[in-house]
Amino acid sequence: MKFSPTRWKEYQLIDSGDGQKLERFGEVTLIRPEIAAIWPRSLSDKEWNTSATARFIQKDAKSGYWEEFAPLPAAWELRYPFMEGHLHFSLKPTQFKHVGIFPEQAVNWEHIARMIQALKSRGIAEPTFLNLFAYTGGASIAARAAGAKVTHVDSLKQLVTWANENQSLNRLNDIRWVVEDALKFAEREGKRGNRYHGIILDPPAWGMGPKGEKWKLEEQINTLFKAVAAIREQKHFVIINTYSGLSPLQLETLTRRHFQPQSLQLGEICLSDSLDKALPLGSLVRFDNLAE
Repeated sequence: MKFSPTRWKEYQLIDSGDGQKLERFGEVTLIRPEIAAIWPRSLSDKEWNTSATARFIQKDAKSGYWEEFAPLPAAWELRYPFMEGHLHFSLKPTQFKHVGIFPEQAVNWEHIARMIQALKSRGIAEPTFLNLFAYTGGASIAARAAGAKVTHVDSLKQLVTWANENQSLNRLNDIRWVVEDALKFAEREGKRGNRYHGIILDPPAWGMGPKGEKWKLEEQINTLFKAVAAIREQKHFVIINTYSGLSPLQLETLTRRHFQPQSLQLGEICLSDSLDKALPLGSLVRFDNLAE
């Protein structure tokens, strides 16, 4: 199955190819590296360069800088149509090529809203929701806007601060912010007896924890899945997203081994550019236990 958002108005993947993507975020158009774009570009170099506000130049494996063709704002706002209103996000250019949002995740925001409404229809007034490896909080904001009680966990304090800015921008409150290693937090929650109706996790392929802990997904994924399986409520939904080289079939086998889901959706999450090329951006598994 292919999961691709269709409701964006202020974001557009204009073109992709030759290891890069050309994207419009509101009034700002950016060129950024993208290893999945292995095909040739559809538009000419001139069309890319004349439309772009800035291009990200990779300096080394961990950082780079922005080459500006027009003034690049220090920060700007992007909106996504959601439920009866909008989600609002604060975007900023960083030295890591990211700007504070992964637009393909909109398919998961919509799914979160549907699942929370389904839980409410089953008599759960305020479903609990856990966002692990939570970044700047798109899923946290969506879940809170849909009426869930949200816990947001990321190991980097600056990202949690950014997510808190998004909470304020959306005039929301009471998200629980946790600066901690996601796996350790999940394991501790299991020992504390805490449970969640909804859980989303988007673990990195590799990285470092707040105290220098080394992380490699292939080595930790069984431990991670075991910890997540232990903190589900009886009625629950889980979203697992990876951008790590793990195939959907590998994720399906792992999911069936650890979770025994009632229903399961499996495939790749992607963005379609304006020229009908689908840019793959990870494997996605979604499942729930909401059947009556």
